[in-house]
Amino acid sequence: MRRTLICIMAALAWCAAQAQPGWVKKAAKAVFTLKTFDADGNLIASSNGFFVGEQCEALSSFAPFKGAARAVVIDTKGNEMPVASIIGANSTYDVAKFRVEAKSTAPLAIAAANAAEGSAVWLLPYSTKKSPDCIEGRVSKIETFQGSYAYYTVGMKGIENSVSCPLFNANGEVIGLMQQPVDAKDTTNYAVSAAFANSLKTNGLSINDATLNSTSIKKELPDELNQAVLTLYVAGSVLDSSAYAATVNDFIAKFPNAADGYISRAQLSVGAQDYAAADADMQQAIKVADKKDDAHFNYAKLMYQKLMFADAKPYDKWTFDAAAAEARAAYDINKVSLYRQLEAQIRFAQKRYDEAYSIYSELLGGDMRNAETYFAAARCKEMMSDTTAMLALLDSAVNTFSKPYLKSAAPYILARAQALLSMKEYRKAVVDFNEYEKLMPTEVNANFYYIRARAEIDGHIYQAALNDLATAIGKDPKNTLYYCEKASLEIRVNLFDDAIKTAGQCIAVDPKLGEGYMFLGLAQCLKGDKATGRQNLQKAKDLGDTQAQELIDKYAN
Repeated sequence: MRRTLICIMAALAWCAAQAQPGWVKKAAKAVFTLKTFDADGNLIASSNGFFVGEQCEALSSFAPFKGAARAVVIDTKGNEMPVASIIGANSTYDVAKFRVEAKSTAPLAIAAANAAEGSAVWLLPYSTKKSPDCIEGRVSKIETFQGSYAYYTVGMKGIENSVSCPLFNANGEVIGLMQQPVDAKDTTNYAVSAAFANSLKTNGLSINDATLNSTSIKKELPDELNQAVLTLYVAGSVLDSSAYAATVNDFIAKFPNAADGYISRAQLSVGAQDYAAADADMQQAIKVADKKDDAHFNYAKLMYQKLMFADAKPYDKWTFDAAAAEARAAYDINKVSLYRQLEAQIRFAQKRYDEAYSIYSELLGGDMRNAETYFAAARCKEMMSDTTAMLALLDSAVNTFSKPYLKSAAPYILARAQALLSMKEYRKAVVDFNEYEKLMPTEVNANFYYIRARAEIDGHIYQAALNDLATAIGKDPKNTLYYCEKASLEIRVNLFDDAIKTAGQCIAVDPKLGEGYMFLGLAQCLKGDKATGRQNLQKAKDLGDTQAQELIDKYAN
């Protein structure tokens, strides 16, 4: 009897084994356990997953990665492999694609087509058994999303810890990743398209993706060069210096024949004052660049910026002449005006103003006939002491705009006002200062009103000057210069009571300033109160004012 029972049990086991699809044993090698950890090494979560690509790619749920600084996968043989990087993720369907550090893996094939409703499917859980048991079910419903990707409802006996395990069709192809069931004992389960999870990838703006940023594990650069270049550009403004440097190095490793990575690393090396490294990277950028002119231009620009704005640490290979030669090389390859403009800027920095002006004149005859070029040419003429030509060029810069002016005209109007002021064309300067104030009302400060007041005084526009000095005082009430200028002008136009008041305000700000007492005393004397005026003039003299004694002799006796 016992022998009979044993035979029956063996037969049943054999039949069960025969019921397992033939691909199970091989497929089981691709299934793994995923474990994620925080920065302190504490376990965050465990899940399942499986390999899907020849480059050690894998799929799993994304939830365990949130807040993770490190992750590993453990295959059915107990081999532990670190997660190297995240390739893509989607929090809505809780799926992630990532890469592990391994020599090779045993990937599963992703089904090219969705399973049909009513078709048989098999769940393959993670197991260390040589031939694990898989669970058969049947697709009861299919919903599609993002085009043709399937979200499956599956009639199947649930098991513990089946999340992110693969769901197969009869051919042993993966159709889905199992989702978290409502209840492990429920016979209705769900799976999201494996093809969808496998399609996940980063793009140029993924660096700002909230889902990807919820994990500290490195994210891969996009596979498309133009998207990776966009990532590099965005990374420079959103990442800290060490993270950005790592991104640049990743870019170079992934795209060794693209100039962008070498140019970006050269810029970092300049910031670190490692000019030899920067030069080597720029040489490599020129070597591999598809657009040689752009590489030469960036090389010239980098040298120019170092020579103009960086520290005084020398690097003999980088000179203004070398930078100009690179700008010229770029222009010789491709006649882009921007390259000639850089050469002009370099010559200006060398104080070779005639050469710089010659280039700007050339540009004004081409596609850079704009306010910026006129202004640059005017600066050359200013340095060559040709004020007539300078003013004519500034007029041309302003005339590239039409009235009513936009804010973009403001810098050139201000420059012309300052030029007119230096040429003693005070009233014309005031007109431009007034126009600038209209365009930039929130940008003007106390010093602006003081400068305009000085132009108004020299142009004999006294009431406007008094108003501007009052405004300057209101914006900077601690600056005694403005009180002194106002009191001086009030005395000049015989507003003695106003001058006495202004001088008193100046003394209140700084009781030890002799000029305050000097203007107070002079105004009092001119008004007729010589006794009091003499006392204040003497006070000014005692405080070191050099004009006080002369004023006492002239007005207080």
